[in-house]
Amino acid sequence: MSRFAFLKAVLGPLMRLMFRPQVEGAERIPGSGPVILAGNHLTFIDSMILPLVCDRQVVFIGKDEYVTGKGLKGRLMAWFFTGVGMIPVDRDGGHGGVAALMTGRRVLEEGRVFGIYPEGTRSPDGRLYRGRTGIARLTLMTGAPVVPFAVIGTDRLQPGGKGLPRPGRVTVRFGEPLEFTRYEGMDRDRFVLRAVTDEVMSEVMRLSGQEYVDMYATKAKAA
Repeated sequence: MSRFAFLKAVLGPLMRLMFRPQVEGAERIPGSGPVILAGNHLTFIDSMILPLVCDRQVVFIGKDEYVTGKGLKGRLMAWFFTGVGMIPVDRDGGHGGVAALMTGRRVLEEGRVFGIYPEGTRSPDGRLYRGRTGIARLTLMTGAPVVPFAVIGTDRLQPGGKGLPRPGRVTVRFGEPLEFTRYEGMDRDRFVLRAVTDEVMSEVMRLSGQEYVDMYATKAKAA
């Protein structure tokens, strides 16, 4: 049994009892081949909920600080996060964005599922912010379809993304796969990249029901 299967078997029932996830459209995730799951990001536990409700293992990028902690707590965190599919990347470094993009490309070329939050960070106020074009680069470079998703309710269970989450119901909605093969070979065209990203974010907004803000979440946090 893989570490992922073990964690899902042991922690899955507990998390289902705690969060009572209502899942809509999970059958829209292709059963094989490369897939990009792109959705909103409200709080820390989103990355725990998503692997729980998917049959296939979801690989995602996480801060390297999650696996570099000291002592028993640090080792347990590293064991857990790498076990559920997180690949640590130093996103604060000068080449953090490139490293994350290349990691995602490698995962997809291996025929696996890659999860990404196009906003690039958690929403500071529950609204949906402008997506970054890394999602577009990935789908155009690899030809992988994009399945948009929305996580609803996690911000009520873990306000501010800190502390232990409260028990409660969350909803995860998956949309129809989006194909962008019509833009093949245009992964360096900034207008195409923006159009693809905006189309994905439009679907995420429809699924989540969030208010959309046409600015980057990082700028909103800085302000």
